[in-house]
Amino acid sequence: MAIAELVHQYGYLAVIIGSLLEGETVLLLAGIAANRDYLSFWAVVLLAFCGGTVGDQVLFQLGRRYGANLLRRFPGIAQRAKPIRRMIERHQIKLIVGVRFMYGLRLVGPFAIGMSDVPLGRFAPLNALGAALWAPLVVGTGYVFGESVSWLVQDLGMYEAIALGVFLALGGAAVYFVRRRQRRARRYGLRTGP
Repeated sequence: MAIAELVHQYGYLAVIIGSLLEGETVLLLAGIAANRDYLSFWAVVLLAFCGGTVGDQVLFQLGRRYGANLLRRFPGIAQRAKPIRRMIERHQIKLIVGVRFMYGLRLVGPFAIGMSDVPLGRFAPLNALGAALWAPLVVGTGYVFGESVSWLVQDLGMYEAIALGVFLALGGAAVYFVRRRQRRARRYGLRTGP
């Protein structure tokens, strides 16, 4: 199966899943695919906005409901949540809008904000605003990057098998190392973030 077919078949699903998690890499790749007309740019932006908004809302609610118990159980998350908790007191609006742009805090940030006294009525619209800025910026960066390298790869079909193999190998290696790191962190109570 050619890369173009895979992207057409699974690209939008990958965008949704990727944007629910730390999805910058997926969105950059989706932006490149949009540049190559494999995906619709605006559909990718809309899905990224929806996935990013929903994902952070879920994390906020998890923090609100289970935050204290999870922090006791996973001290690594507690360490990563400390700076967020301090920033909430001074820069609430900027933090809620910008947390998705902070490396290493994309998932922990909304969770920690949920543990604070920030009401849902304040978090939800600011979270949506942050996603509305984040989605087109990241997808647009991928689109522009795709435009700038299109002269380099005139015939993508020639490289599809190689690119797919490299992509799968790198993805498999990344999943392996992330899971290995998470298992070690759970086993030894180590910190898993920067």
